[in-house]
Amino acid sequence: MVKTATVFNKINALRGRYYKASIGKESLIKLISEAETADHVYNSNAIENSTLSLEETEKILLQIDLNRYITERELFEAKNLARVVSYIDKRSKEQELGPDVILSLHKMLMSNIRDEIAGRFRAGDERVRVGSHIAPSAQEIDSSIQKMFSEYNAMSHENIIKRIARLHLAFEYLHPFNDGNGRIGRVINNYQLIREGFVPINIKFTDRKKYYDAFKEFDEKGATVIMEGIVAKALTNSYHKRLAYLEGKKIVTLSDYAKKNKISHSNLINKAGRQTIEAFLEKGVWKIGEDLLRGHGE
Repeated sequence: MVKTATVFNKINALRGRYYKASIGKESLIKLISEAETADHVYNSNAIENSTLSLEETEKILLQIDLNRYITERELFEAKNLARVVSYIDKRSKEQELGPDVILSLHKMLMSNIRDEIAGRFRAGDERVRVGSHIAPSAQEIDSSIQKMFSEYNAMSHENIIKRIARLHLAFEYLHPFNDGNGRIGRVINNYQLIREGFVPINIKFTDRKKYYDAFKEFDEKGATVIMEGIVAKALTNSYHKRLAYLEGKKIVTLSDYAKKNKISHSNLINKAGRQTIEAFLEKGVWKIGEDLLRGHGE
């Protein structure tokens, strides 16, 4: 509990710097968002077992032909999710998140993939299973969705890390759709973060094991500790990236920084993984604003 509060204080400080650095830089902020769409799409789809690489995802979004066969489903998974990511980036501040918005996002996501289930919750005897977890019956969905939002709103005094972690776990526990629950759940995280004045997060495929451990912890104990750590790390990473650009730093790879400054690269990677230095992952490579390291927590 203390750890989450400490991390949140750090995030609040980063958030303050972000607001200051972002004044008059709307076009750069838009470029950053557009540039990381493919990264969001790749990681979210990879968590759901898509075979597409980041490079292939980028090519699809740029309408460049791939040099291998992929299924029509994987093609539309990339295109549709990119559309959803772009949509919430522009529209989340305009409309409060509720069942109607979630259904609209799901229809956008599943269009041309499974049109018969797109834009509707499970109904009748439709059940879904994730590993050993069998989701609640379709008859429980409406009341559970309302309870999920009520609990989220009732936690308004809590920090955003705890609120997003619990919201995400509650949604994935319910698994209200026949397909697309994970992707919509991660989209919902960002919808709420943006609405509440934070930056969006990108849960990485490399954190997949820990991510599934968080669901197991919630299923077995009702605890949110692991997911809080994932959200906190992702949010910190997102601020580090944006600040490196907005504050006009020279962005270099952590490897190059280590060589130039004769610092152990493995030590820096360890610190980057714990986010105790202002490094950030971009397209799977650790980078840093060159003059940030010494001033902020080496």
